Amino acid sequence: MYSRIRNILRVTGIILFTTALCIVPSLIVALLYHEYVSAKAFSCTLGFCLVGGLLLMKFFPTTGIRPKKREGYLIVSLTWILISLISAVPLWVSGAIPSYVDAFFEMCSGYSTTGSTILVNIEALPNSMLFWRSFTHWIGGMGIIVFTTALMPGMGIGGQVIASAETPGPTMDKLTAHYSDTAKNLYTLYLAFTGVQTLLYVLGGMKLLDALILTFGTVGTGGFANYNDGMGHFTSPYLIWVTTVFMFLCGTNFNLYFAAAKRGPKELFRDEEFRLYGLITLVCTGGILTDLLAKGITASPFKGLTDAAFHVVSIMTTTGYATTDYDQWPTFAKMLLLIVFLTGASSSSTGGGPKVIRIVVALKLIRNGIGRMIHPNRVSVIKVNGRPLSRDVTTNISNFLFFYILVLFGGMLLISLNGFDIVTTFSSVLTCMGNIGPGFAKVGPVCNFSIFTPFSKIVLSLLMIAGRLELFTFFMLFSPHYWNTNRY
Repeated sequence: MYSRIRNILRVTGIILFTTALCIVPSLIVALLYHEYVSAKAFSCTLGFCLVGGLLLMKFFPTTGIRPKKREGYLIVSLTWILISLISAVPLWVSGAIPSYVDAFFEMCSGYSTTGSTILVNIEALPNSMLFWRSFTHWIGGMGIIVFTTALMPGMGIGGQVIASAETPGPTMDKLTAHYSDTAKNLYTLYLAFTGVQTLLYVLGGMKLLDALILTFGTVGTGGFANYNDGMGHFTSPYLIWVTTVFMFLCGTNFNLYFAAAKRGPKELFRDEEFRLYGLITLVCTGGILTDLLAKGITASPFKGLTDAAFHVVSIMTTTGYATTDYDQWPTFAKMLLLIVFLTGASSSSTGGGPKVIRIVVALKLIRNGIGRMIHPNRVSVIKVNGRPLSRDVTTNISNFLFFYILVLFGGMLLISLNGFDIVTTFSSVLTCMGNIGPGFAKVGPVCNFSIFTPFSKIVLSLLMIAGRLELFTFFMLFSPHYWNTNRY
């Protein structure tokens, strides 16, 4: 038991050290823009994390005992909460966000790649703070543990065991024999997307700082922008389409890119999840475009296509960028957006939500259930990509979807104490759980979350983290069975 506590404290030290390294780019930006108040806040936080991390790593060296999954769940949940608590300090100390609860909300939103904000005037923040909040998207996009493993391999962080607790979906594929190598491969692709998108933005006339901030929000599918009107600040169709394409790419299962590189592009279209992901995108985009044209909402077919495709991809990949107030669209168009709100991105992507793979399996379970009602003696096996799924996998997916609905309504019950309308209450919880960002009504694309009480902001912050960890990893810590040491 003592050795396991040492493992947890060591990982805490590694996370503190990682946080210190992550602060360095923002500190450099603060110095470049002569934002000395921000630089001081970053320096103090960096110093604390550096000293605290090194001390914990020194006094609690690796024990050589491989962490169990049970430990992994605790380490991951504590990591996400701890890094959000610490990362909120620069925003709070510098006065950029006077309330610590608000700063914590902003950082939970950043690391979980949600993109919801309490800021009324985003442009009032120093450039370094805008960079910092968006950089958290880039760190959290692949997962904090994956980031740490890629950055510091061989540090005794627990590799695959802990990483599988951080990304507990239906697939957590290893691309190589060693998880640290897998993490490196993922980050090589992640860096490539980041570099190419930044370059395309700059070629489109965007300033370098703007390009970096918006790229972090896109490849991490987070959605933080450095302008009050978000992506709507940019009227260039080129920039909008670049963003749309990269949101779609980063909402795709990253493992498919490696498979396509080995066996050809056809590998993408052999994947059932990718086919449904593309189909939902095309159908919802076409439906919204048709509705906008029929109601005379859009200026031209191309403008309508640009708006429809951008917002469908933005919400489905849980990025949350907006170029217009989609809350003013016709009801049918908003219902199609609600469908992608409830779908989410692909598994093993940087996106959030329930994930398309679970929708694939759920549809097969429904079809199988109907078939068995018609032919009770028929024996059928659920297959995905030609591979049969075990009963455990299908049961886990069914349990997740049911639990997702349960947590959604539980969250709504708590947020309803604010007294807002049901659309605001529903969409605020849904968008935080799904790591999307904007919702409808009072939390729509031109609004923010400053209207909520501190209690509600904490609830929504924890829902962001829980949603990012796919619920069970986070909520199992509240189960008495988890803390039964006799089962350790």
